This record gives sequence, C-alpha cells and structure tokens, in this order.
Amino acid sequence: MQKKIRPTLQDIADQVGITKMTVSRYLRDPSSVAEKTQKKIAQVIEQLGYIHNRVPSIMSKSSSRAIGIILPSLSNQVFAHLVQGIEEVTQAAGYDTLIAHTGYNAQAEEEKIAAFLSYRVDALILTETNHTERSLQMLKSAGIPVVETMEIPASPIDMAVGLDHEQISYEVIQKMIARGRQKIIYLGARLDTRTQLRMQGYRRAMEEAELLPIQVSTGEHSSFTLGGELLQQALEQYPDMDAIFCTNDDLAIGAMMYCSHHGIAVPQQIAVVGYNALDIGQAIIPKLTSVETPRFAIGKKSAELLLAALSGQTVEPKVYDLGYRLTPGESW
Repeated sequence: MQKKIRPTLQDIADQVGITKMTVSRYLRDPSSVAEKTQKKIAQVIEQLGYIHNRVPSIMSKSSSRAIGIILPSLSNQVFAHLVQGIEEVTQAAGYDTLIAHTGYNAQAEEEKIAAFLSYRVDALILTETNHTERSLQMLKSAGIPVVETMEIPASPIDMAVGLDHEQISYEVIQKMIARGRQKIIYLGARLDTRTQLRMQGYRRAMEEAELLPIQVSTGEHSSFTLGGELLQQALEQYPDMDAIFCTNDDLAIGAMMYCSHHGIAVPQQIAVVGYNALDIGQAIIPKLTSVETPRFAIGKKSAELLLAALSGQTVEPKVYDLGYRLTPGESW
C-alpha cells in the first residue's frame, strides 16, 4: 500500500495560482492577503484536508501556542467543568489545549509533564500538588508558567488556584454538629490528597467538639455502588450513627440510594452531606446538600493567570482561594 502524502503549502499555492509565501502569510494572518484570495485559499485548504505544520514556527519562536492540562481522571465530570473554564479563556486568546490524565499517579504525572515539555507547550495546568522530584526539576528547568489547581499547596511551584479543602470540611462538620448531629462518620474513597485533606478537616472539627471521629474508607475508585457499600459497613459497625460526610457526591448519592432501598429516612435518621455539588444531587429526593466547588471559575482564573504571565505581566497575587458554598439541599 502506497504511503499517503500530506498536502503541502506548495500544493495549495499551485491550486490557487499564488506563491507559497502568500499561503504562509495567510495562515499566520488571513487579513494580510486580499479578501478574494482568502476565500480561494480557504476553499482549497478544505478540499485538500490540509493540516498546518506548526513545528517550524515552534522552533523559530520557541512558542507552541498550546497549554498542557494534566488531569487525574477523564471519567470524573468535576474535571470537565475545570477544562471548560480554561478553554473559555484560551480559545478566545488563540491558544490550543492539550489534555493528558494520570490516574492519580505521581509517576504517571511525571511522564506526562516530560511529554508536554518535549512538545514545547507554553504553560502547564496541573490538578495535583504532590509531584515527584524529577517533575519539580523539569518544571524548574523549563521555566514556563505553571498553575496548580483544585487545592492550595503549602509551597506552590509557581501559581495556584483552588480551595482549602481541610478548612472547608472543618466548617461543614461544625455546621452539622450545630444542627444536632453527634455521630458523624466520614466516608472516603481513592484516598488521594484532596480526600486526605477533607478527612483532616473532619477530624479536627470532631475532636474540637469532643466527638469521636470515625472513618470508613477504601482506596477503591468512587462510585454510587461503593457509596452504598461503605454506608452498609458503617451501619454494621456503628448502628447508632446519625450522619455521614462523604468525600464526594458519588459516595453521597450511593449512600442515599442505599437508605431509600432499606427504609432509612434522610435526613431524619441519617443526615448526608456530599462534596462537589454534581447536578444529580439536585435531581434526587431529598435534594443532596453538598459542598459546591467553583471548578469552572478555577479553570477560568487559572487560564487568565497563565496568559498574563505569558504576556510578560507580573502576576500578583500568585495564589487564589476561590471559596465554596453549600447547596440548598434537604439531606442534612
């Protein structure tokens, strides 16, 4: 089978009847050529399926006009909202986004960072704050703007936009206690950094109130089914429990489904509070009370900081805590 050859600038120029330089100028700035010529070039590009080769531009300008985004998961809609916020800013500014995921693995993140840097991305957005030593060294050597998102690291690499998950959980548990809940159990999964931070906030609030912190958790991937299984374990061990605080809405929804199937009244017998405020929480009965995290706003602010840095502006402050609110649910 004969190898297919990609259309070139010369192919476009020959069909339109202009020079290759004119085509190149059009690709850089369509308004730099006559309007009639613009239409002809655009028509031929579409007919040939031409793909612009950006390598020469990257080599000459050391700029790819691309921003790398490294996510821990592609199945979690939390990160979809983050990317939407990023791309609202980057698309308008003429930047492409490249996305990779790590499965919550620091070594995988290191490999993705190395790959993105090899493609000379102009900046990086990371969604984890625990990095390998090699990752940190590569980012230092690359000297490109970096934003860590979704949480507030103690020592940011460069810039950070996110939330103080430990403090949020602490405040939510205080509110649950103020509403009369005494036997509150924390349901956790995955046990990633953010789950650990939420657990710490839960524990601090319980201990300050002189209540016993109880954790029922697993390293497994979150799911609705797992939420029901963890609640069942909790009830078997602590039948007098009166509330659960879940590390995310997957577990919270699963726990509420378990309650519904087993005749357990929510919130009368067991109060339920989730985390991330996914839309499904407002579609069930009773509506789930959940920590609403501003993922879209986090993505948007992160992209704005990167573009400011890329344009040579001094970015101050470099760390932003975008806060939270509790959804007006009925489950607690």
